[in-house]
Amino acid sequence: MSRLSNYILDTKGELKHVCWPTKKQTTMFTLLVIFISIVVSVYLGFFDYIFSFILRNSIL
Repeated sequence: MSRLSNYILDTKGELKHVCWPTKKQTTMFTLLVIFISIVVSVYLGFFDYIFSFILRNSIL
């Protein structure tokens, strides 16, 4: 067998050992990622606004 076919067979065998998440887990993880992304963007946006305000007022 070629190396490619060995690789494909090994990959197929490994995928049988994977513990796939349930639909509920996938939904919860997706919502968690969206929530954390929003929180981080608000946090960074707040500091961007503060630093921009400080720079704008200190230069003029």
